[in-house]
Amino acid sequence: MNRSIARRLALMFALVALSVFTLVGSGLFLVLRSQLEHHLRESLDDRTEIAKIIVYHAINPDKWRMAREKLTDMTPRDGTTNFSVSSADPAFNYGHLVQGRVINQWPGNYERVRTDGAAHDMLTSTLQLPPFGGRPAVQLQVAASYSPNVRTMQAFGFALAALSALGSFAVLLLSYSVTRIGLTPLRRLTREASAVSPDNRSQRLDTTSLPLELNDLANSFNGALQRLDAAYGRLESFNADVAHELRTPVTILIGQTEVALSRNRSVDDLQHTLQSNLEEFERMRGIINDMLFLARADQGERATGLVEVSLAAEVARTLDFLEIPLEEAGVHAVARGDAIGLVNRSLFGRACTNLVMNAIQHCARGATLTVTVTVVRDAGHVQLRVANPGEPIAPEVLNHLFDRFYRAEVSRTNSRENHGLGLAIVKAIAEMHGGTVFVRCADGINTFGFSVASARQDRTDLHESGAPMTVGPAPSNLTPVTTFKAR
Repeated sequence: MNRSIARRLALMFALVALSVFTLVGSGLFLVLRSQLEHHLRESLDDRTEIAKIIVYHAINPDKWRMAREKLTDMTPRDGTTNFSVSSADPAFNYGHLVQGRVINQWPGNYERVRTDGAAHDMLTSTLQLPPFGGRPAVQLQVAASYSPNVRTMQAFGFALAALSALGSFAVLLLSYSVTRIGLTPLRRLTREASAVSPDNRSQRLDTTSLPLELNDLANSFNGALQRLDAAYGRLESFNADVAHELRTPVTILIGQTEVALSRNRSVDDLQHTLQSNLEEFERMRGIINDMLFLARADQGERATGLVEVSLAAEVARTLDFLEIPLEEAGVHAVARGDAIGLVNRSLFGRACTNLVMNAIQHCARGATLTVTVTVVRDAGHVQLRVANPGEPIAPEVLNHLFDRFYRAEVSRTNSRENHGLGLAIVKAIAEMHGGTVFVRCADGINTFGFSVASARQDRTDLHESGAPMTVGPAPSNLTPVTTFKAR
């Protein structure tokens, strides 16, 4: 069940207010009770002092009779005050002593007594008066009832509880109203966010008049919309490019098959048709496999099976594998440098192959050109660079060369021989190894490369020189780097 933020905040404010009212009320209640106790004791002291004077000067029976009358006049009818005098001479006795269970005692002969059958406790003060004139020694006891204090405390407690409840309810209503007003910007954000749709992906939340607490939330949401918009755009472009790339071989397959079925064909013609269809199927399989690989990379898959290898030896193995394409293109490849990298050998070889093939395909056929594979280390990473002479690449094109299905037909030649995923796969492999890709164009040399993590950042066995060289102290089971030339 979804709960309203306004109601939740209002309830929390009401609970806080009730807690504050309770604490303040408890403090006031204790202070009032203490003050009433103090006033009751002062009132008892005054009455005791008056009774003491009256009893002390009753030195004969006539004066004692007058003293009794005065004590009777001082005794209220509601029984809240009681006077009693006791002595060895029954003639000088008056009233009845307050007796019962003593609840508390204080210095100065003060006692709180709970009597049987009485509704309220009594506060007593007892004095011993020595004999004077014809009066014997007497004991004077003055008692005051707690009933006025109890009634006052009860009325105060009831009023305090009622006011606390009403105050908490008022806080509940006011805080709910205030919270709803305060959440107005959040409701506006909700309406704006609800208006975002695939047909209106460019809409963003307005953060110009938002409170500070909501500004970060709106900026984060706008950032998420920006990333989703970019991902959605890439997905649309990717789907369109995939449909375009698959449509061409499918169209060729359908056309060749229809032609082959239009009339009787010889076995050679059918074999030629099947061979052509097989080439198109191989192309489709390559596109699908590359797409599946890129899809796994997009899901955050990391390279596994990492081993420490001499990257120069891996480059040499790649160039040896590409000897025939190098010969057909009429170019030769020179490998320079070495470093120990922590890579998946299969993925690294695939990325290296794609970079070299990209350089071969964009070199002028028949020219004596050099494809330079350079391995350097930078900030804990190893960079692999493939450089070849070529036409300058426009700056606006450089940022898209590693995009999927991107072909710079104006700047690069022979792009028809691939389906535009080679450099995108290089980028994916670099990211799977925690690296990046880069491209540079300067002085008639186009350089493509990527980086991977080095095995040891403290190694110094990196070699750089202007001439071709072999691997230095590479492990014995690795093939030295050599120079591959067209025959």
